[in-house]
Order: sequence, then C-alpha cells, then structure tokens
Amino acid sequence: MRGYLDHLTVERGLAANTLASYRRDLERYLASLAAAGVSDLAAVSTGEIEGHLARLRAGDEDHPPLAASSAARAASAVRGLHRFALREGLAGADPSRDVRPPVPPRRLPRALPVDDVVRLLETAAAVQAAGDAAPLALRDRALLEFLYGTGARISEAVGAAVDDLDVDDGVVLLRGKGGRSRLVPIGGYALRALSAYRVRARPGLAAAGRGTPALFLNARGGGLTRQGAWTILRRAAQRAGLPVDGPHAVSPHTLRHSYATHLLDGGADVRVVQELLGHASVTTTQVYTLVTVDRLREVYATAHPRARG
Repeated sequence: MRGYLDHLTVERGLAANTLASYRRDLERYLASLAAAGVSDLAAVSTGEIEGHLARLRAGDEDHPPLAASSAARAASAVRGLHRFALREGLAGADPSRDVRPPVPPRRLPRALPVDDVVRLLETAAAVQAAGDAAPLALRDRALLEFLYGTGARISEAVGAAVDDLDVDDGVVLLRGKGGRSRLVPIGGYALRALSAYRVRARPGLAAAGRGTPALFLNARGGGLTRQGAWTILRRAAQRAGLPVDGPHAVSPHTLRHSYATHLLDGGADVRVVQELLGHASVTTTQVYTLVTVDRLREVYATAHPRARG
C-alpha cells in the first residue's frame, strides 16, 4: 500500500486530499482482508473485493453506509492497488479487473445567475467605498473578482503569488491539480480590483508579516488560507442576501461553476472552457453543457407559442 501511495504521489501527482482519502480507503480494505484471514494480495479473490465494497455501502457498527460517490472512490483505490501489485510482480493476476464500482449519480453544478454574481461583487465594492477596514475590504473585493474573473479553484487563488500576476498582459499563472499550470486571462473589473488591492492594501498587510510572496494576505501579513477565503465569500454572500447554508449555499466553487456556465452561455467553445478551467479531460467540462441545455429548455418552454401542448 505504501508503494502504491508513493507511486500516486511521485508519478501521478495526486493532490494531498485525494491521497489522504485513498489511504483511508486502503487501510479499511486491508483491515477487511485481515479480518478474513487474507494477508497476501496474491491470495485475494474477486468475491472478497465485491464483499468488501458491498459492506462499504451497507455500513457496520463502526462506519455509516458510504454514499455512491465515496464508494466509487474506494473501489477506484482498491482496483488501483491491485493493478499496481500486478505491474510490480507482487501478484500474478488482478482479481479486481471484473469488479465494477457503483456509478454515483451525476450532480449538475449549480451556477448563480449573472445578476446574483453582480450583486455579490457590488456588495463587496459598497463595503469598500464605505471604508469598512479599507485594506481588508480592498482585498476581499479583489479576491471575489479574481475567483469569478478567472474561474480559479479556491486552492489556486490562495496559492497564487504576486509574481504570478501579469497586469500588463492581463493574465495570471494558476497552479492546478496534478502539478498542472495554466495561464488564464483576467477581465478588466478583476484587474482594476487587483491593482487597487496591490497598491493601496497589500503593502500595509505585508508589513505585519514575514514577506510571504502570496498574492492574497490575511490581517497578520501571512498568506490567506482556504478557510479564510471561504469566510470572506460567506460574509459577502450574507450581505448580498444570497444563501450561505443548505443545499444552495454559495461557496467558492459556486463562482467557478458560474464562470464556466456564463462563458458557455455567451458562446464560448467547450474546449476553450476546458483549458480555462484546467480540466484534464473535456468530459469533465461537458457537465456544464448540460446546465446550459437545461436553461435553453426553460427559455424555449416559456417563449415558444407551441412549446406546451
């Protein structure tokens, strides 16, 4: 298991959170095998793997039932371990080859209407104009404009450095999943907010810290964390009258979903949106086309005189 996780870290470049999830999944799998008296991967049968995955869905006294998405991830971890064992000569066959993981239900990403995004950003601008903790208000608006203006993941935003931003060319270098980097254009609104923050707010915040290169800083001069960025968005959403709890709560990823959906609604090619989002496969991006098709159906149903029989 350690060898497989090292392989995923070094050769596949999986994110730390994904690796932690795989480690938990595999530790539970090996414990299940040990309870069945199996101590060698070469001795594992297809039935034992299927039994383990069925127990994950059913749950037990120590674990609640896993959702289809979590069970699918666990199945992927188990199958990857057996493929690795076969490739490394630790087993003569792959008993997981014919095991099919549960297919999680496809959940469509939720995007905010353009008017709601504008209200969110204008709320941040209004707080800034009111002089409410001016440096932090400038930072908050710059962060929100950055998230919506680039479609960055929250980890990419808080991981961006000052030198990653090229104001003259209007682009920023984002470091995404799997060590992949990409250049993304930034719109005029975001550039103006970033310029105001860098000139009028960041130097004062940086003076309280130890010279971090991070673009977005906290009140102590250190790099802004994911949790800090989430708090900023939640506060702005509350001021704008948008939901911050429940299934429709606004999150940093909501702005990313909105970015992609609004680009496609505006006529952008799905392959271009794939590059902008940093998706390794266009299949991941195509889920947004389903959202726009739903919107087209709504418009058709309300606008066409013979849409409803």
